[in-house]
Amino acid sequence: MKIRVAALVVFTALAVAAVGALATKGFNYALDFTGGTVVEVEFQKPMDVEGVRARLSAAGYDSPVVQTFGSGTDIVIRLQPPEVEGEAEGPVEATPSEQTGTAILQAAQTPDNPGRVIRSDFVGPQIGSELALNGVYAAIFVAIGFLAYIAIRFEYKFAIAAVTATLGDILLVCGWFALNQHEFDLTVLAGILSVMGFSINDKIVVFDRVRENFRLLSKLEPREVLNRSVNQTLSRTIITSFVAFLTILALYLYGGQSLKGMAESQMIGIVIGTLSSILVACPLLLLLGVTKQDLMPRARDDLEAELARRP
Repeated sequence: MKIRVAALVVFTALAVAAVGALATKGFNYALDFTGGTVVEVEFQKPMDVEGVRARLSAAGYDSPVVQTFGSGTDIVIRLQPPEVEGEAEGPVEATPSEQTGTAILQAAQTPDNPGRVIRSDFVGPQIGSELALNGVYAAIFVAIGFLAYIAIRFEYKFAIAAVTATLGDILLVCGWFALNQHEFDLTVLAGILSVMGFSINDKIVVFDRVRENFRLLSKLEPREVLNRSVNQTLSRTIITSFVAFLTILALYLYGGQSLKGMAESQMIGIVIGTLSSILVACPLLLLLGVTKQDLMPRARDDLEAELARRP
């Protein structure tokens, strides 16, 4: 709690920077949100990703996204809608996905390493917009659910502090993706929502200890109670976060390209969420003027008042 002012200033500055990055750069949306064509191809031998990307670019497909999944022989190719329309004969809606996939395969394969199309799907811009809107609805639903849960379990000051700190964590993760322009797809969105759950759980553990210490250490000032609570849960917070980080790191290193975005969002979120649980959540409580009266169980107070009124 001694460095609470500096911690709040740093986190506020990072949040402002994240808002600036989101406002100026925005997300680099993947085809899940923008629409386009996704083709999965299986080659007879491992294929060089950069070579596939170069051949597609030479064939007229602008900025193709080429990734491996599973093994080196399996390639996933993503193309933006305008480029697909430029290659197809007539409207995209009138072109079967198999025919589009065949054209992409012919441009990607080499004579000594032929392949076959496993899957070819087209995602229209309208579907991408619906997915983006559903993602926003999911984030709002989760935030409201957390707010209601903490408000019922604790008091409104705890709910405000926990949700504010958690939304700050999510804002910093989103700012990270806006700043480095890494691809933002549905797996990244899923990772961000999981970070929200991890972060709020971490803060609930700290707040549980705060509530317990307010009852046991009723003679101490709120600042000292909060400080002891953070110190008592510090080892648990760090160990839990470290183990979770190692698990996500393994997913990031060995889970393949398709899961890298989700793992990246979770790793960044775990680090930020752990720091905010230690340095931000309790200082926010102190700013809100929390006291032991805010944590006394209302049911017990009502029972004692009822017993006092009885003859």
